[in-house]
Amino acid sequence: QVQLVESGGGLVQTGDSLRLSCAASGRTFSTYVMGWFRHDPGQEREFVAAINWRGDNTVYADSVKGRFTISRDNAKNTVYLLMNSLKPEDTAVYYCASDRSSVVHRTAANYDYWGQGTQVTVSS
Repeated sequence: QVQLVESGGGLVQTGDSLRLSCAASGRTFSTYVMGWFRHDPGQEREFVAAINWRGDNTVYADSVKGRFTISRDNAKNTVYLLMNSLKPEDTAVYYCASDRSSVVHRTAANYDYWGQGTQVTVSS
């Protein structure tokens, strides 16, 4: 069983950077694929990024490619999302999630464990 806790959200201005963290408590954390998703009221939940357990395979949504970077530190049981050049359309609650797949993927339904979310607000 895995427990996930996100942190690092806040209120920033357009063009700023922010790094989100997701701490996991499970002893088998390093064997899990990890993903980031976001949801804003009135919008559909969307995939942001994912990373395999070795950290050598990543996939990004087109909307964040080149601006966001997902990484993980298995020794610290933590996954990160570095967000650069933030835009107002990035405003959302950001969630981290995990599953036991060995291949990174974009499908939310295939992720087994979810954190509580952290709010990111980007002002115009």
